[in-house]
Amino acid sequence: MKQKPCYVLAIESSCDDTAAAILRNDEVLSNIIATQDIHKKYGGVVPELASRAHQQNIIPVVDQAIHQAGISKNELNAIAYTLGPGLLGSLLVGTSFAKSLAIGLDVPLIGVNHMQAHLLVHFIKDKFPAPTFPFLGVTVSGGHTQIVKVKDYLDFELLGTTLDDAIGEAFDKCGKVLGLGYPAGPAIDRKAKLGNPKAFDFPIPKALNLDLSFSGFKTAVINFIHKNTQKDEHFIEENINDLCASIQYTLIEIIFQKIEKAVNLHNLPQIVLGGGVSANSGLRSKLEKTTKEKGWDVYLPPLAYTTDNAAMIGIVGYLKYLNKDFGNLKESASARLKF
Repeated sequence: MKQKPCYVLAIESSCDDTAAAILRNDEVLSNIIATQDIHKKYGGVVPELASRAHQQNIIPVVDQAIHQAGISKNELNAIAYTLGPGLLGSLLVGTSFAKSLAIGLDVPLIGVNHMQAHLLVHFIKDKFPAPTFPFLGVTVSGGHTQIVKVKDYLDFELLGTTLDDAIGEAFDKCGKVLGLGYPAGPAIDRKAKLGNPKAFDFPIPKALNLDLSFSGFKTAVINFIHKNTQKDEHFIEENINDLCASIQYTLIEIIFQKIEKAVNLHNLPQIVLGGGVSANSGLRSKLEKTTKEKGWDVYLPPLAYTTDNAAMIGIVGYLKYLNKDFGNLKESASARLKF
């Protein structure tokens, strides 16, 4: 007898993107994202504005995801949503909506750890091969930078984390002082391709073990820019490509040195990336080159799944559904949710 398909509605609202997706088992039928352009005006995410925008976006986004998937809401078998970590106000919007819908449809509610989802996105049914366990997971985004040992679908061991800023935040803050707007990561990436990565020598912070630090680097870059623009008001304009190339090169070196150390310490030659910064062409190129040199197996997510999206929440929801690992209405959103 053929098993009935499992339809999961996934909701992601951890930061400034309101997203909804429908998965049939491990296959994505729709993946809708509503971005919030208002934050560009402020050079970063404003939590209060983000939560208000989520309230406006969540119903049309969910409705569009269901419509594009070609199903009705009554066919849904479960509701998966981001439980944390993230901005509390934003999380509460998604949490409240997911709980209400689960009650109305009388289907299981499944809370998902946003950081696990960034890595488990590789298990969505796709033409790309999935990693095998155990593997080294590296999450690089605007809000988090983590190195973890992934022993099984839902068995994660934190090996190292940033002690201050995330790598994506370092990209954005350095880009802001260069006048590149928000988010600055993609702009730095584009200009870095035209510059000399060794033009300017920026420091690599010394964090113990597998932990990371980006605050000192960020401050060093900002001070360097201010010092040189005081001498020459055209310094940024005349050196923008070299500045971007040098900033990107150093940030990649900071994370790459820790990846290499983790591989050697824990004998985990499978490296799986997740998060917005995993779209960076310099980081991808460095890892792909090292794959050939050291015999590593590197898994890079499709670009559509690098930034925050609901498909990644949906695949974790499906995996939890198979294990009957359901949540309940008493679970509270957590800005600092751990594994």
